Amino acid sequence: MVHRILFWTGFGVITRAWQLGIEMRPLFERSRLWAYPLFGGVGASFGYWLQGVDERQTAVLQERRSAILEKRARRAQREAESAEATTA
Repeated sequence: MVHRILFWTGFGVITRAWQLGIEMRPLFERSRLWAYPLFGGVGASFGYWLQGVDERQTAVLQERRSAILEKRARRAQREAESAEATTA
């Protein structure tokens, strides 16, 4: 979880640096240093949200997978029983 938040924090800071580079403005100007933590915080918030989305999707996929495996097992059992009944 922490690695994802740190990645998106860095992405936010790099986005700010890229923005200033496009505008050809100095990267470290005293009056504008407040924006780096802001962009980093927005990136960290996005990373935290994305981690929650990933956990919820993983849980849903696990539930679906177990349901499908149970269904396949029941089907295989029914087919085995019907094969026994036809051979007997």
